[in-house]
Amino acid sequence: MAAKQNKAKSPMRYVQRALLRALIAVIAVYAIFGWVFGLTTAPNNDMYPRIDAGDLILYYRLDTDVKAQDIVVLNKNDTTYLGRVVAVAGDTVEITENQALVINGSTMIESNIFYPTPLYEGFVEYPLTLGEGECFVLSDSRNGGEDSRYYGPVAREELLGSVITIVRRNNL
Repeated sequence: MAAKQNKAKSPMRYVQRALLRALIAVIAVYAIFGWVFGLTTAPNNDMYPRIDAGDLILYYRLDTDVKAQDIVVLNKNDTTYLGRVVAVAGDTVEITENQALVINGSTMIESNIFYPTPLYEGFVEYPLTLGEGECFVLSDSRNGGEDSRYYGPVAREELLGSVITIVRRNNL
């Protein structure tokens, strides 16, 4: 009987429980950041001034139903990009010679964008009507940014998720 009591109070039992709890916590974090959330760094200054190159980005992977003005993380041609959704399925996008963004025949006035939207010659033909499951993304720094003007519409399968928050690591 005394041996049973000593076994129950064994220090190894506490270590085993602690290791089991640590293992469960690691598996939970892996599952959460493997399927629900994602972490990445901003690859460049295409989203300047809101997001700088090197800023840590937390995004929600399960959000594939994006809408205009969402900032998304996407993978296009094996490269990770950040961009702001400006048009979704069924919308017609046009970028004019005078550097204006036109969605469904209306010139967009974007109060949070500080640069004109130049037309990139030879990549996408306008007007462009987006198909089912497609969106059109533009960088906030419109001069020289790599976005849908360069690589075309983004398919739902290419979206990694919607940005939740930005942890500013640079230029504080």
